[in-house]
Amino acid sequence: MITAERKPLEEIIEYIRPFQKILLVGCNECVTVCSAGGRKEVGILSSLLQMSFLKQGKNIQIREHTLERQCDPEYIEELTSMIDGVDAVLSMACGCGVQEISRRFKDKPVFPAINTKFMGASERQGVWAERCQGCGDCLLGITGGICPISRCSKQLMNGPCGGSTAGKCEISPDVDCAWQLIWDRLKALGLEDRYERIIPAKDWRPGRGAGPRKIIREDLAE
Repeated sequence: MITAERKPLEEIIEYIRPFQKILLVGCNECVTVCSAGGRKEVGILSSLLQMSFLKQGKNIQIREHTLERQCDPEYIEELTSMIDGVDAVLSMACGCGVQEISRRFKDKPVFPAINTKFMGASERQGVWAERCQGCGDCLLGITGGICPISRCSKQLMNGPCGGSTAGKCEISPDVDCAWQLIWDRLKALGLEDRYERIIPAKDWRPGRGAGPRKIIREDLAE
């Protein structure tokens, strides 16, 4: 899932300082799961902003609303009846949601309230770790289900490097060497021969190397 963290309150305040009426919009998908931008977080941020402005002698009006998804035009339409009554929109979705609202409502400033971090998985309660960079050409079938692009600090296609020591990456003793993890996994599966194969240089064209990406399904496109 896409993970995110709320921006510092001071930064959010500076975004909306010139405005009186704010529409604060949450998202009921990824950012709800990682406790960054769901209905609960919308309510908390709304209270914090109003208290902060009251201390500065300014009374702002904040309307709260949480969409099922902010990256989907169908759900963005729910905001149509609310837009005319506000001066600006504050989005608690990932960067996709912020841009989708901006694209639909071009006459309203739209500001991000959270920082989009990475595609990750939950390691334990309250902890999420990066697992995918969306490189566009998945290698997990070769590397035992462990991604060297997101988990190796050097994004090596054939590892480990000379900086790996006792299964740890040279950047920190707290960071596992991705290629040690890959070897351990392949060995446990009895697939050690896959480790001996030289993986060719990665074709980055399916990734960001060719600019913004797009998926078109002819069977679904209208």
